[in-house]
Amino acid sequence: MTDSDRHGQADEVREFLSTRRARMTPQRAGLPVFGGNRRVTGLRREEVALLAGMSVDYYIRLERGNLRGASDAVLDSLSDALQLDDAERAHLYDLARAATGSERRPPAATGRIRPVVLRVLDAMTDLPAYIRNARFDIVAANSLGRALYAPVYDSPLFAQRGPVNTARFLFLDPGSADFWPEWEKAANDSVAFLRTETGRSPQDKGLMGLIGELSTKSDDFARRWARHDVKFSRSGVKRLHHPLVGDLALPYEALDLPADPGLRITVYSPEPDSPERQALDLLAGWTGWTGWTGGTGGTGWTGWTGGTGSTSSPGPTARETRQAAGGHGSAGT
Repeated sequence: MTDSDRHGQADEVREFLSTRRARMTPQRAGLPVFGGNRRVTGLRREEVALLAGMSVDYYIRLERGNLRGASDAVLDSLSDALQLDDAERAHLYDLARAATGSERRPPAATGRIRPVVLRVLDAMTDLPAYIRNARFDIVAANSLGRALYAPVYDSPLFAQRGPVNTARFLFLDPGSADFWPEWEKAANDSVAFLRTETGRSPQDKGLMGLIGELSTKSDDFARRWARHDVKFSRSGVKRLHHPLVGDLALPYEALDLPADPGLRITVYSPEPDSPERQALDLLAGWTGWTGWTGGTGGTGWTGWTGGTGSTSSPGPTARETRQAAGGHGSAGT
């Protein structure tokens, strides 16, 4: 680890702990407040130390970015004192591991999708699904997943470079506000997910390159990145606006692929007989296209070989979609 890496990690720890401390109030922490003139936002350092059961000097050392040698008991006490949620607690542990070098992370995903995984994607004919890496590159998708994300694939951002990347689309393509009606929430979540990934894989040069690019090109991204928020991407409801089938509120599950470190599959599964289910069925009937243009207007399909209720010829397989999305899905920032 270089001196620059150490300084960067210390800065990350300092900013994370100081922003968590700043959001805590004495009332929330259950501490008495004497007088009304507090010069700090949130808790004082000595108050955090009191809550965590450690000396003030030791807490100051931690907040200055020195987590080397911090035991699990210390990290748990600090997490409790700052009332960290599960994602924040895990992030603190990731930062401590990076500081001590006590545990090596699995290598970053290569982007090469195993054939069995591609077959699983293709077998989900009625559910949109895609696989992404830690950099939010979509490295594979089934035909319905690609149809659902047509506005992303159709972005001029990816006409000359690949692979398709949802974070770049979100912050660098003005059309993202049409695709994500709740753009502010999507932006907040995306940045928090990326911050979580940087804690897990601080040596991922492709990921750091993406962060640098977005911080330089997007003030919206840079402002959110400075908050040091983290979040797990596991399940929820995603609201999208598709140019063909309109507004959708789609429940999703995001699952890590244990045999492929760094890769995650996201599957959308609406309730039976819901408007979203009907919309996806309609979209599935339109996935029998003859070619994908990737143009800047419309949906990117040159023609429909299937009608509105059935598909007369199959859409692209997950393997074909992966190849169209940029080969093996390496980061190219």
